[in-house]
Amino acid sequence: MNDELPPMPGTFNKEPVGNLTDNVIGATKDRPLELDFAVDEFGKVVMFHNLEFKDQIGWFECDLDKSKLLFVFDDGRNADSGIKISEKMAKYIQNAHQILMVLLDKDTGEAKEGKYFPIILQKI
Repeated sequence: MNDELPPMPGTFNKEPVGNLTDNVIGATKDRPLELDFAVDEFGKVVMFHNLEFKDQIGWFECDLDKSKLLFVFDDGRNADSGIKISEKMAKYIQNAHQILMVLLDKDTGEAKEGKYFPIILQKI
């Protein structure tokens, strides 16, 4: 009997391709991509960002064992968000099914638009 689990579908077993900032419009040294990530006790997840993405985001993948959150684009490419999922966040994110991405206005900091994206979770 083989005790090894088969590879998970999706991009969990692929290395991230490129840098996340390669996928946003207007990222510079003086104006970097800023991400702020929050999850509540009910598994509602929101990510605030200050720059628009060049390519369409398809979904997110969260590897709870590696504490990583990946952006997966419609063409299958993925990029590490650079966000480390803490143990406390992991406890609550296990109930999540989607992430609300909120683009913030560059001048006012107010919410400009928001879109929901599915999130796929992995924990072995």
